[in-house]
Amino acid sequence: MTVAGRTVLLAGATSPSGLAIARALIGAGARVVAVGRDRGKLDALAAAAHPAVDASADARSGSIRVESCSLTNESEVAALATRLAEDGEHIDGLVPLVGGWRGGGGLAGQTEEDYRALEQAFTAVRVTSRAFDADLRASEAGRFAIISSTAVARPLAGGANYAAVKAASEAWTRAVAQGFAKAARDAEQPLRAAAVVLRVRGLDDAIDRVAAQLVELWDTDAAELNDRVIDLT
Repeated sequence: MTVAGRTVLLAGATSPSGLAIARALIGAGARVVAVGRDRGKLDALAAAAHPAVDASADARSGSIRVESCSLTNESEVAALATRLAEDGEHIDGLVPLVGGWRGGGGLAGQTEEDYRALEQAFTAVRVTSRAFDADLRASEAGRFAIISSTAVARPLAGGANYAAVKAASEAWTRAVAQGFAKAARDAEQPLRAAAVVLRVRGLDDAIDRVAAQLVELWDTDAAELNDRVIDLT
């Protein structure tokens, strides 16, 4: 199996990392559903992603669709899932990309305001994974992947808020993995969906490796991937 022909939803796709990942997936023949709050940025993302496909000698049938949605709003995400299903879009992959960094000042410098801002990334992980859980389990090759940080393994006082949010997101992803495994066992079917964690030291320096690894998730059997932490440092 490969990612070609699969539909992958990027939740929070308008960052530079979202563009790099969208280009990699489209170039490998995937259909990308890019989701974010700013329609102008989404349209710019779509325009920027297509030249990479057109210029590629081995580009296949990759394409992109953009959707405006607040990824921390449960009702908006549920409406998005319904809209996509009504249009015949069946999600094979989900990658939450909502994130950001706030830190510094030691433990005393970790404010509640900073934590609440960072917590939106964890909220997006929870809301989107619930909304598309059935799609991923029904897919012949469902993949759920989050981008985490090495800070989880070695949290620092000046990044305590950030590390806590990433650790919570990793725990949630492992719960998704257990849900995939249980559903397959209960149905007496092979495991076809996998949830994985990709850890990096800094996303800006690792984005090419992250994009390549996301594409390769469909090259590996779900049973080998599910509940794995992949270190890309």
